[in-house]
Amino acid sequence: MQTFVTGGTGFVGGALVRKLIKTGHSVRALVRTGANTRQLDGLPVEKIPGNLSDLESLHKGTAGCDWVFHVAALYSYWGYPWEDFNNSNVEGTRHVLQAAQEAGVKRIVYTSSIAVLGIPDDGSPGTEETPVTLSDMVGYYKRSKFLAEKVADEFAQDGAPVIIVNPAAPVGIGDHKPTATGKMVLDYLKGKMPAYVDTKLTIVDVDDVAEGHLLAATKGQIGERYILGGEILNLKEILDIMAEISGRPKVRYRIPVWLAYLWAYLDITLAHIIPRYVPMATPEKVRISRRGEAFDSSKAVRELGFPQNPARDALQKAIEWYQENGYVTI
Repeated sequence: MQTFVTGGTGFVGGALVRKLIKTGHSVRALVRTGANTRQLDGLPVEKIPGNLSDLESLHKGTAGCDWVFHVAALYSYWGYPWEDFNNSNVEGTRHVLQAAQEAGVKRIVYTSSIAVLGIPDDGSPGTEETPVTLSDMVGYYKRSKFLAEKVADEFAQDGAPVIIVNPAAPVGIGDHKPTATGKMVLDYLKGKMPAYVDTKLTIVDVDDVAEGHLLAATKGQIGERYILGGEILNLKEILDIMAEISGRPKVRYRIPVWLAYLWAYLDITLAHIIPRYVPMATPEKVRISRRGEAFDSSKAVRELGFPQNPARDALQKAIEWYQENGYVTI
């Protein structure tokens, strides 16, 4: 089966490309000029030069395809204006879905995010049906992904075979950049996390997220969305698991909210003063952490057969991969 993947040079997209090849699919991948292609190196992938605003490259990539996976997105909480997020995440999604619809593909899987989902006031995990509005979105990234999902909804209502997946916090093999979750793992391993904030995360193996994309393409209902998450843990539990795996000391001190905000404002002040300095914390991240990111994957498990492997296994794979690839010495 012929497939086209955007975002194949990224963490989730790279895992998806490997999963598609392993299961016998032919893969084309959109590759931006100057992009690091190490996720694709050595794999039998047809690379399509272009970007999300280049309609010619998108038509070339989607032509003759059975499935299209739109994974690419600008993911950052610092350093980009709204125009970049809108052009990449909102209009880029519109362009990919338009090209896929015109190509007559059988299934389009759009990779959204748990960032766009609602969080219940009672502290229980959010689901696909938890009420949420644009005003709930903190920061440009979340706002743009919320609007991009609305674009995907519109295409589905117009008859395009779109299924939406909302990955949680993926960890595992191949997080080269690394992502925000991978940076958390690396910061702990390097002793750069002397304290923690009181928050929750939904940890999922990136290979399971890739599997979830294939399951969505084969079993998902058009117009529906599915949370691809795993085990819900508070940050202290995650750090303790990493301590057991790595043998490094446990992080014992919790940062109160007021101190987290103070640190964040000081950090972004440094970013404004020091060229190319990227803040570890921002006020947006603190606001997000206060509510946590706990989400229920029951729908994906029930309707897709989405796997629920332990968070510990995913964290161990990530730690071992970072060690084997020279990111850290334990």
